[in-house]
Amino acid sequence: MSFMPTETQKALTYQINQAFAQWFEESAGIYTPSKRNKNTNLFSEFLNNKMAVIRAISEGIPYNLFALIAQLTPFTEEDWSKFLSLSTKSLQRYKQNEQRFKPLQSEKIIALAEVTRMGEDVMGSTKAFMQWLETPNYALGKVAPISLLSNAYGKDLVMAELHRINHGILV
Repeated sequence: MSFMPTETQKALTYQINQAFAQWFEESAGIYTPSKRNKNTNLFSEFLNNKMAVIRAISEGIPYNLFALIAQLTPFTEEDWSKFLSLSTKSLQRYKQNEQRFKPLQSEKIIALAEVTRMGEDVMGSTKAFMQWLETPNYALGKVAPISLLSNAYGKDLVMAELHRINHGILV
């Protein structure tokens, strides 16, 4: 099953690509995309380049890039607050001051972007993915997958279950 993005998601992806292009130029050495044309999805290419992800995490994700990533995910501000171990008020301060997130928070942002990308591809839409995230899952100990996303081990369990579903292995 292949995920077909909506026009809004295509526009957000374009904005993310532009933000990444600007970020790459400002942060020389973080990442050089293999080719830059209007069809290159820099965000997906970036997520596939683990060395670039490691470097970006250590430098910290800027708030403007986080805001674009957050719009592509099905998570609310309260979800992000919980995942990043920040209050919603602190998230607002990051926005006002255009701060970079700390490496630990940046890692979670990237991890949740990867989960979202895979979940939408496997489930076919953002709505179906969010419904799956909120539904208790027998293979995951009868808990809702979204409740597992606040730490790396839970994220790994969710990703493994998405891989199994993608390959038709249902428990």
